[in-house]
Amino acid sequence: MAFGTDRRYMNAAQADAAQIDVGLRQYMLRVYNYMASGLALTGIVALLVASSPAATQLIFGTPLKWVVMLAPIGLVFFLGARIHSMQSSTASALFWVYSALMGASLASILLVYTGESVARTFFITAAAFGGLSLYGYTTKRSLSGFGSFLVMGVIGLVIASIINIFLQSSMMQFVISAAGVLIFAGLTAYDTQKIKEMYWEGHDGETSSKMAIMGALNLYLDFVNLFIFMLQFLGVRRD
Repeated sequence: MAFGTDRRYMNAAQADAAQIDVGLRQYMLRVYNYMASGLALTGIVALLVASSPAATQLIFGTPLKWVVMLAPIGLVFFLGARIHSMQSSTASALFWVYSALMGASLASILLVYTGESVARTFFITAAAFGGLSLYGYTTKRSLSGFGSFLVMGVIGLVIASIINIFLQSSMMQFVISAAGVLIFAGLTAYDTQKIKEMYWEGHDGETSSKMAIMGALNLYLDFVNLFIFMLQFLGVRRD
């Protein structure tokens, strides 16, 4: 009798584990779909702006460029601070607005670098990102210990970049770019594991949707920054 009870318990536990595994895959797929769609929107907007002299002049030849550059930063902080109190549909709409604004801002890349080198760097970044994110998803090793170190690294990058605006040092820019690649490579694996761990906490459908949006935003930022820093090494400037 006891053996039969244990067996029923094991079958139920296995069924629950399988259900959780399916739910986790669906959740992560939603995160990656959001991220990929955001990147696609960013790319489309960047291409449209870069291919239109009128749009390029309007955005980069007027004070509007500051709105395009600073608005995405404001949206990131706003989403991070208020996402728990807003509807998932509102969070989703803000994510799309953010992706479009980033596209307008990143259009300058297509004006500085050749299209071939941008495309090549994008695919190399995508391959590296995929491998790093897969590592973060599958590894049994906790990456939480690297979190504070990586965040401090990002703060250091921002400070160094601001200083180099005045110094205009090519060597310092090289160091910043190399550090940026390493830091955002680490953040890709760290954020993927963190997003996965958030799923295990258990949430309702509405909260889960908002978690997926924030997870997609974090991975989106990791990808874009990794791409920008890699472009410093692989990009070919236009004549």
